[in-house]
Amino acid sequence: MESTVTNEPAENPQASPRPGYGQLLRTRGAWTFLVPGFAARQPFAMLTISIVLLVQHTTASYGAAGAVAAATGVSMALFAPYSGRLADRYGQRAVLVPGVLVHTLAGLTLTALALGHAPLWALFLAAVPTGASVPQVGPMVRARWGVKLQGSPLMTTAAAFESVTDELTFVFGPLLATALCTAVTPAAGLVTEAALTLVGGLLFAARKSTQPPVTGGDGHARVQHVSALRIPGVRVLVVTFLGIGSVFGGMQVSLAAFTESIGEPGLNGVLYGTFAAGNMLSGIVCGAIAWKAAPHKRLVVGYTALALAASALWTAHSVLLLAALGLLVGMCIAPSLITGYTLVEGLVPAGARTEAFTWLTGAVALGQAAAVTVAGQLEDRLWEGAGFLVPMAGTVLALITLLALRSRLVARPRNRTVARGVGHRVPVTVD
Repeated sequence: MESTVTNEPAENPQASPRPGYGQLLRTRGAWTFLVPGFAARQPFAMLTISIVLLVQHTTASYGAAGAVAAATGVSMALFAPYSGRLADRYGQRAVLVPGVLVHTLAGLTLTALALGHAPLWALFLAAVPTGASVPQVGPMVRARWGVKLQGSPLMTTAAAFESVTDELTFVFGPLLATALCTAVTPAAGLVTEAALTLVGGLLFAARKSTQPPVTGGDGHARVQHVSALRIPGVRVLVVTFLGIGSVFGGMQVSLAAFTESIGEPGLNGVLYGTFAAGNMLSGIVCGAIAWKAAPHKRLVVGYTALALAASALWTAHSVLLLAALGLLVGMCIAPSLITGYTLVEGLVPAGARTEAFTWLTGAVALGQAAAVTVAGQLEDRLWEGAGFLVPMAGTVLALITLLALRSRLVARPRNRTVARGVGHRVPVTVD
């Protein structure tokens, strides 16, 4: 297997003592996977809200809508790490192409069943393959950055850039899905999500030249095929990201219920877009700063701020106050996400990073799924706005875990690889 240790010296990602977005975007070949990657991840931000709006329309129950959306999120969380492991071993293209085909078919099936007023159990059955086949484009893009930058100080900038890109999709995705579901037809959001997944996923899969090297056929590399979840720091990050997922899920259902209760369902996308915009703006700032504090310390500070901000959501009873609090919560999420993804580069061998990234993405999805379910039940059974208690509970519990186990986020030198991007440990010779 070829080594990627010394390829493309012209990029010189370490030339600047203060890495920035301009230098990052001048990395050779980056645009060839960034543009299709953005198109391919856009549908992910549309999926949950599209399911909630469609199923709520056909069942008149936020509890049922949240439960179906939760089934999608749980199945994605369970299958995403396996998908990441297969991508590390056999290549991203080999996983993406069949994945986008299955996801498109499953999403359209779920749409047809909902419109046909099928029983709830049938919607659950369709939701499972829909979630299990969600393309893990974000982790795959991050893994490609890892190959390009190989331990450069630009890795933190790349993590920030990817967080900003994710949040940009969460600005436009819910707005687009809500507009389609309310102005066209309740099924339009999910149909558009399936179509964009198919087109964007195939375009991204076609960019084979920038994908991480495939290690499946190499006898030496097989020693690296151990689950990234066995690394203690990754397990701490998974719990941390579960809390972040609870914010996303709780906000989606609770904002939809709030805007419905005041007779302005179209404001749902605007409010959620404000929340995502705060995330995106703080992500831009976070990536532009030359941090001196260690990443595990930054994570503790950022997550504490997130828990405090999320704890105030349930007190909001007006559109303006909810928009302001949503913006503040969004601004607290990006630093935690960015720092968490940055920590993976130091904790996980290169040959397992796609899997590690998918564990974190899956944790967000699982937290979101649980939050959607609980928030939906709270909105149906308790008072208006009770769903906002879910982000508070999720982030506080995760913060307690983070504070107790933060020492596990410090990378140990003996766990580092000799040649980043290759994924071999110390005794392995690079050809």
